Amino acid sequence: MAITIKSKIVVIGAGNVGEAIGYTLMLRRQASDIVLVDLNENRAKGSALDIAHGTAFSRQSRIRMGGYEECADAEAIIITAGVARKPGQTRLDLAKTNVGIIRSITENIMRYADNPLIVVVSNPVDISTYIVQQTSGLPANRVIGTGTSLDTARFRYLLSEACKVDVCDINAYILGEHGDSQVAIWSSASVAGEPILDFITRNRIVLNQETIAQKAKDSGAKVISLKGATFYGIAMCTSRIVEALLTDENSILPVGHVLEPKFGPLADVSISLPCVLNRSGIARVMRIPLNDQEMAALEASAKTLRDFMASVLND
Repeated sequence: MAITIKSKIVVIGAGNVGEAIGYTLMLRRQASDIVLVDLNENRAKGSALDIAHGTAFSRQSRIRMGGYEECADAEAIIITAGVARKPGQTRLDLAKTNVGIIRSITENIMRYADNPLIVVVSNPVDISTYIVQQTSGLPANRVIGTGTSLDTARFRYLLSEACKVDVCDINAYILGEHGDSQVAIWSSASVAGEPILDFITRNRIVLNQETIAQKAKDSGAKVISLKGATFYGIAMCTSRIVEALLTDENSILPVGHVLEPKFGPLADVSISLPCVLNRSGIARVMRIPLNDQEMAALEASAKTLRDFMASVLND
């Protein structure tokens, strides 16, 4: 994605994830003006300076610390802020804490921004995406969660390693929740157009579907156990979503947004499906082939999220 004249991207949250996203946006030349916003102004200023010092080795762009007023003319706003899970803290307690933070951030954004494009990264991302959409009052297609886009990238990576082919030649999705109930879609997975199960059989590749799907699901936890946090993968993922949006690509990515009633058992919850992304946000949702087992699992994932969201929002 080439930098457009006076293009601005605002990143809310300058922690590890926000900083990595800011760095990736600069490195991939995705904006002329990148603004980091954080309650800890020293952290935001330090992160911006650190990234800015590297612009001498890339195309010139401006990276700086700023406030919510910068959202007024931003082409995209990325929300990464939130607290990390503490030892002994339940997932529910963490979600309740972060929901309050996300509501406050959204209210601050909407004080200045008119019909913005918002990309939500903060975990639990599916709940956060729902809260941002409901709090902002924006059309659902303008509030986009990173959802299972990173899970899908991990899935494709694992399949490419097992099949010994370029990851770019793997077409496969993980859909549903960004979490335990996510669904690996095998029925339409392919290698260079050939169904992956046929490819595996023809090439006598030993591959256990459940093991691969579980590894994809556990990848984030594995990274956290080894180095304490994940941020490079999600930074690349977020950068790719922003690129698809701002360059009007009509690219298909598995992202989350609050689904309409026409989606039946998947409605009124933010889960990930393959979506066409362009400057309008989510232009449409793709209905890819799913077998009965996958459809049932996707509906179960939506119910899991809906039940969890009810618990989170229950005062």
